[in-house]
Amino acid sequence: MAEVATSARSSATPDQLLVVVDPVARRTDGESVRIAKDVLGAGAAHTKVCLPQDPEEFARALRRRGSRHPVVIGDDRALLRAVTLLHRQRELAGCALSVVPVGPVLGLARSLGLPTGAVAAARAVLDGAVRRLDLLVDDSDGVVLGEVGIPPVPGREDAEADAGAHAMARPWLRTCQSLVRTLAPARPARVAAGPGTAGTARLRVEVDGVTLVDLDRPVEAVSVLPGSGGLAEVEVRPLSAGAETAPLTATGRTVTVSGAHYRFRADAVVSGPVRTRTWVAREGAWGLTLPE
Repeated sequence: MAEVATSARSSATPDQLLVVVDPVARRTDGESVRIAKDVLGAGAAHTKVCLPQDPEEFARALRRRGSRHPVVIGDDRALLRAVTLLHRQRELAGCALSVVPVGPVLGLARSLGLPTGAVAAARAVLDGAVRRLDLLVDDSDGVVLGEVGIPPVPGREDAEADAGAHAMARPWLRTCQSLVRTLAPARPARVAAGPGTAGTARLRVEVDGVTLVDLDRPVEAVSVLPGSGGLAEVEVRPLSAGAETAPLTATGRTVTVSGAHYRFRADAVVSGPVRTRTWVAREGAWGLTLPE
């Protein structure tokens, strides 16, 4: 792991920064990474830049930060990795994070209020203020900053980012796939699935021990996200049998979803299958530097 220490002329904001650059950010947008490093180096009294090559080096850099303020240059996955590491080290309460969003998946960063331009985001690190934010912790010690989605329908941004990454890494594969599609016989059009087939699930959703929906009522989607005041916000969309059905909503500190084996998406990560999972809301559990 490469480490570079630089001294700046100004000591206006955080005196010492530990800048951890995610390798995906370096590969996908090296120019934004360079700009962010230049702005941070010019604005802080002392900046140490770490260039980890893998998740193990990423974790080691955070563990060895000392008194330096950690700044992650990376996308949603890098942010989530950093928060998870600090949470599992039981250091999240006493360590605020700063993030310069760079990379293919930035939906969570935008929803949290982080600027997505390299200059604006780096200036926010130097001039912004730390805000304490709620999060969810599940019964496997995982954390959720944005939203849990069941089923784990990927966002268009994520799908395009993954497709772009594969195309950049294997241009020959894209050529072969195009040739195969040209030579293969046309497939018959798919028939749309009707109610009660794909895209539905039978789940029990309990909020603070009270059942919001039970197994006898199929649902199209469930979402759980950190709200405010240490409460999770829950929305269940029942399967519509004709006229549109209003979603069921509730707030509470503890949310348990159980039923047949199901997968779920927590921020940028798809997990499962599981039979049951419980999420607990924690108020002001982590600190993030945001523009003032």
